[in-house]
Amino acid sequence: MEVLRADGRASDTARFQALSLHEPPKDEVLAWRPGQPLRREALALLYDRSRRTSSEAVVELRGRKVVSWKDVPGVQPAYTPEDLAVTAATVRADPAWREAVRRRGIPDFENVQIEPGPAGYYGRTHEEGKRLARAVSYYRGSAHNAYARPVEGLVAVVDLGARKVVELIDTGTVPVPTADGEARAPGPVRAPLPLQIVQPKGVGFEVRGHEVRWQNWRFRYGMLPREGLVLYTVGYEDAGSVRPVLYRGSLSEMLVPYADPGPAWSFRNAFDVGEYGLGRSALSLEPLSDAPANAVLLDATLADESGRPLAARCVVALFERDGGLLWKQYDYLTGHPESRRARELVLSWQAAAANYAYGFNWVFHQDGTLEMEVLLTGVLQVKAVTPAAAAAHSSPHGHLVARDLEAVHHQHFFNFRLDLDVDGARNTVVEMNTQPMPPGPGNPEGAGFVMKETLLRTEREAQRQLDLASSRAWKVINPSRENSLRQPVGYVLLPAENAVPYARPVSWVRKRAGFVGAHLWVTPYDPAQTYAAGDYVSQSRGGGGLPTWTRANRALENQDVVLWYTLGVTHLPRPEDWPVMSVHRTGFKLVPAGFFPSNPALDVARPE
Repeated sequence: MEVLRADGRASDTARFQALSLHEPPKDEVLAWRPGQPLRREALALLYDRSRRTSSEAVVELRGRKVVSWKDVPGVQPAYTPEDLAVTAATVRADPAWREAVRRRGIPDFENVQIEPGPAGYYGRTHEEGKRLARAVSYYRGSAHNAYARPVEGLVAVVDLGARKVVELIDTGTVPVPTADGEARAPGPVRAPLPLQIVQPKGVGFEVRGHEVRWQNWRFRYGMLPREGLVLYTVGYEDAGSVRPVLYRGSLSEMLVPYADPGPAWSFRNAFDVGEYGLGRSALSLEPLSDAPANAVLLDATLADESGRPLAARCVVALFERDGGLLWKQYDYLTGHPESRRARELVLSWQAAAANYAYGFNWVFHQDGTLEMEVLLTGVLQVKAVTPAAAAAHSSPHGHLVARDLEAVHHQHFFNFRLDLDVDGARNTVVEMNTQPMPPGPGNPEGAGFVMKETLLRTEREAQRQLDLASSRAWKVINPSRENSLRQPVGYVLLPAENAVPYARPVSWVRKRAGFVGAHLWVTPYDPAQTYAAGDYVSQSRGGGGLPTWTRANRALENQDVVLWYTLGVTHLPRPEDWPVMSVHRTGFKLVPAGFFPSNPALDVARPE
């Protein structure tokens, strides 16, 4: 901020919405060698509250000078902690809100937890140009889980610039539920069962600054305020040289839409990356619970709204874990078995998104597989229902999970940006589909099937959906590099669980989250194209990000390509998800396909 103010660009009322690394150009990074200088720049996203303007600045750190400054009109940056505090204070002081809360039998306003929610965009002319938040309320009292006591049907729309409640939605009084929402066992707890993880020779990985070396893997990582943990320059050492696999991998965007179309619920569709910044919500990890005893916990440095360093303690965990059986060979004639036990390296972090908590694990396997594990846990968003409605419950939008509490059906969508460089930057993407052979002389028993590979030549061709019937997957190959079998080297994106969106394409949330319209997108590399829903998501009208970029229908063959994978989870809550849900695991894998001439895990030693 000192550099920006000295340059005369930033006023005293400007605040950092985000301050992060301005990544050097890719060609410079790939050409860099140890000992050589590398440009160091910071990217500052600023919001001036008095002028109500958004700006982007790039600052060269060594020379302490402003490299570029750009005003961005007509957008709203992500919410900051100050926005959230202003929302809560404004709502709490509003007389109409106080009266609505009092009608619900709550006299102590200070014990009401006010949860600022995203404003979204719905084509309402009276909301144009205003920086808004839509706040819901919970009666915390002395409880730890305020989400168990929703103040149902009450939404305050706050103009953050004017610091005023401009609309109060009240759909009618419903008693505040009294069900116990504490995360505690109803009876005796189980006896603890100690489990020791022993590494007598120490950890098997080496950390050099932000570079990690383990087995044959080499990679770097960073923590950014918007995306959270980002993987950089992932490579696999093979025959004495490090072969590139992934230049950059990150969570690009998230969306959590809810099923209830009522006025107190229809706006609940949070973009947790673009509207809040998931990295800023990174959680300090607790040893033995969030991470195993053998984990090395690593710090990160972010920045507050004034640009001052903000120490994020123990937000990244790095640890090895048992990976189960790696491979086994058995000779039934001699009875001789040969098997190996797998070990995995996990790079892990977690983030809070209001009631939900998410975990993200990059898992490195000894056979060259790179896996993303997504973990969903936390507290469900519930609505209060009357005892009569609960007794005759037939809502199609949710399920009862406790007395007078209905958990609303919802979906979670994650879009991952994967800049794959398989043995080099120039790659091609092919789709793999398997189908049965038609009956006839070539298939006399009717059991034959074939796998067909189709080249995805343009961005439009590469907007693809999953297909369970054909075991659809996508392979990134390097046409200029062949293995010993004269096959192009490659990596396959293997999907796991997934879903399709149920919001209509004409809905505002679908317009704003165009990336959910396909499970796979492919674009040519462009450093300015980082976020699947666009740079500025808060109160956007939609159309940004992938749908806009891919209209150019750029060529993809033998290019530096980026894969964007959309992963969806449809959550139909159960009573077993309350008061806190056990972790739901999902994810995807990047699996070598012809990258190696044979199983690269053959050199794993027998256990001692």
